[in-house]
Amino acid sequence: MAYSPAVQELMESLRCLPGVGPKSAQRMTFALLQHDRSGAGRLARALQTAAESVGECRLCRNLTEADLCPLCASGRRDPGVLCVVENPSDVQALEDATDYGGLYFVLKGRLSPLDGIGPGELGLEGLEARLVAGEIREIILAVSPTVEGEATAQYLAGMAAEAGVEIARIAHGVPLGGDLDYVDAGTLSHAFAGRSQYR
Repeated sequence: MAYSPAVQELMESLRCLPGVGPKSAQRMTFALLQHDRSGAGRLARALQTAAESVGECRLCRNLTEADLCPLCASGRRDPGVLCVVENPSDVQALEDATDYGGLYFVLKGRLSPLDGIGPGELGLEGLEARLVAGEIREIILAVSPTVEGEATAQYLAGMAAEAGVEIARIAHGVPLGGDLDYVDAGTLSHAFAGRSQYR
């Protein structure tokens, strides 16, 4: 069936979301246009505002509208402990499931040379600068136990060793190939509490 250009554009735009295929995009489009025009307008405004105003924290690379995210700006966090995660959603998963009181560094991915993702794409020069500054005494690796996650962990372990910083990794209660933001809170809390030295 041929849709009007505006309807077709909305369906195609919704397909950029993870897990949204052609049928899901079609259902969402019809639901917004047939039953919830005010919701569609609110969604459009929220997307526009977020796209224009949300950037990354200058220290941890988490999503924020300010120079520093609320966690980095807080005086209550331990600046000597740094948890390295793959995605901003991992920060929230750990905050919800654990009593971790340190800071974070968000890679926004993992090393994958075949996909053209190297240390520069993960912002590791910023992490290296923080290590060289000498304030960090421990790094906790909270990366996914995938092939790329393991390669990333190895690389980060080398950086930490070179800087003389203690490095640990969360316990492997997280399933192989799993993403932190999909793991239940109990498993994530247990894995985080049972972290061990990374070798």
